[in-house]
Amino acid sequence: MLKPVPLFIGLRYVAARRRQQFISFINGFSLLGMALGVFALIVVASVMNGFDRELKTRILSVVPHGFVEREGGLVDWETPARQLEALPHVEATSPFVNGYALLSAHGSSHGAQFQGVEPQALRKVSTVGEHMVMGNLDLLEPRSYGVVLGRILAHQLNVIPGDSVILTLPEVSVTPAGIFPRTKRFTVAGVFSVGAQVDQNVALINIEDAARLTRMTGKVQGLQLRFDDMDNALGLVSVYADELGEGFQGEDWGIPREVFSRQLKWKRPLSR
Repeated sequence: MLKPVPLFIGLRYVAARRRQQFISFINGFSLLGMALGVFALIVVASVMNGFDRELKTRILSVVPHGFVEREGGLVDWETPARQLEALPHVEATSPFVNGYALLSAHGSSHGAQFQGVEPQALRKVSTVGEHMVMGNLDLLEPRSYGVVLGRILAHQLNVIPGDSVILTLPEVSVTPAGIFPRTKRFTVAGVFSVGAQVDQNVALINIEDAARLTRMTGKVQGLQLRFDDMDNALGLVSVYADELGEGFQGEDWGIPREVFSRQLKWKRPLSR
């Protein structure tokens, strides 16, 4: 039976005779090099996969697994919250109001995303309360205008609990005296540290204070969702949003918010 040429050549040099010891040495050295290369690739791939999973787990322990919103906001957000929590894999929900602003203190200014949250409800969908290094999340009371900053953001602004921070919105107010940017003074109520990018660009404030800033008084922007497993959120959030009725839209953690479409999906609700 004829052997394939590559197999014949391989066996020829693996089973080299004494007079071909130099060839055997080169052959063994080559095999050792390939083995070490494959070993290194396996180790690096395993480390990177583990790092990727650890990073996702760490971030998604603080960042919700999904968001459900409705154009114009929600007035009676408790009803869709109960409906979502009754669906498979959904563990908890929390109302939110998001926005972007420029934070200034001690001559330094940095852009950030502010999140209006209800502290007790937030604890159900995020572990940020367990990562407080200074202050307390519960200090974010209505009309207190307190703010909880990420550690890196607080370091950049050189502030600690008790200091003041000026929040400037990307909007202007027209008055008889002229046009002025909309600003509000907040007091630092705490600092959290997750060990991820959210430490640099997230500021938490009370949801009622955020609603006033964004002119959504009496409403919330939407609901944050936490699933029993972060992978279960992929694809399910948009399906669950459709089940709530017309005008609802959903986004899971796998879709960056900056590219998330704000257009409504006017679809018929799915049968329950």
